[in-house]
Amino acid sequence: MLIDFHTHCFPNEIANAAIKKLSFVSGGLKAHTSGTIKSLKASMEKHGVDISLVLSIATNAEQQKNVNDFAYELSKKEGIVAFGSVYPRAEDALFELERIKDMGLKGVKLHPDYQHFSADDEKLKPLYKKISSLGLITVFHTGLDYGFPPPYGATPEKMEKALLWFDSPVVAAHFGGLGCHDEVLKRLAGKDIFFDTSFGYGTMPKFYAEKIVEKHGADRILFGTDTPWHTAKMEMRLLNTLGLSETELDKIKYKNALKLLGMDE
Repeated sequence: MLIDFHTHCFPNEIANAAIKKLSFVSGGLKAHTSGTIKSLKASMEKHGVDISLVLSIATNAEQQKNVNDFAYELSKKEGIVAFGSVYPRAEDALFELERIKDMGLKGVKLHPDYQHFSADDEKLKPLYKKISSLGLITVFHTGLDYGFPPPYGATPEKMEKALLWFDSPVVAAHFGGLGCHDEVLKRLAGKDIFFDTSFGYGTMPKFYAEKIVEKHGADRILFGTDTPWHTAKMEMRLLNTLGLSETELDKIKYKNALKLLGMDE
């Protein structure tokens, strides 16, 4: 079994434009899907993915409702788990979190660079506490982002502080921080936080991947791709070089995700 804990897709009417824009601002990254749910499902079938977690991002306050309605519709599809999102500075962000919970979505995605905040801003404590009180999982984009200049909103240093304000599970994408390997080892590895492996192939040196998994433990690593930008086949190339046991690989590939999502019963 294989669960991809980090994918993206968009409503059909905007998918093509979204992919073109994201590719351009990220320096011409090649997309492996067209950005639609249909193309995501085709990629899953091609690369042997059984379940994909789709992460959407509300990049302004007006988008919140539509983003979460889209996530709810996606969550009805076989093999898809969808998280919602809130714009942290929106006046109704706390209410929208309650709506996300009521719709049966299991978590939220936050991207400090797209959403214009710093993960360690103390003004966000009420938001984090609300997420925690609802028992939602939070996935953060962490580290640098190919589409933005520094400073970045969710470096390992900032996540180390933000983590103190959560009482529900937090996932730091991209091995805990894209391009921040030393700081991940210093500040986050070994702490009560999950890492996903998304966008690791070709960007995460094998040496650091080995050290991060060794220090953090396979129990808190989740397989992810960042589809449409990477595929499961690409990410498995990296994982298969790390000298992991079959038991460790199974935890990363699907068992940890099933447990975190409450789907292992």
